[in-house]
Amino acid sequence: MIATGTTALLGVAAEAALAVPGVAGLQPRLAHRLAAAAAPTRADTTPHHTPPEAGVRADRAPDGSGWHIEVRCVLTEGRRALDIARNVHDRVAAAVIAHLATHGVAEPVTVAVTVTGLAAWHDAA
Repeated sequence: MIATGTTALLGVAAEAALAVPGVAGLQPRLAHRLAAAAAPTRADTTPHHTPPEAGVRADRAPDGSGWHIEVRCVLTEGRRALDIARNVHDRVAAAVIAHLATHGVAEPVTVAVTVTGLAAWHDAA
């Protein structure tokens, strides 16, 4: 059941959300950002990188009957936020359901998408 655990679902959901046109990135929840800020700084020169999974939360339903996925997105300008959020919802739900099915698990999945901001988008062409 490890492949259908929370960590695997976070990765599947983050990958699906980031593949949606108009999604600039995923925003970590406040608790994750505070924990990262409180962590000691690294002595090496690699920059701190927040994994995209930090913008996704996956919880079991209280009765254990399925999963609830929350995705926090930053969108690019120039498209309707509602359309992008619906696309994120649909793609994340489909990806998580498919992932569970490949591991022989058929459980309900609910997805909530929160748009946390807009990123300026500039066409390089």
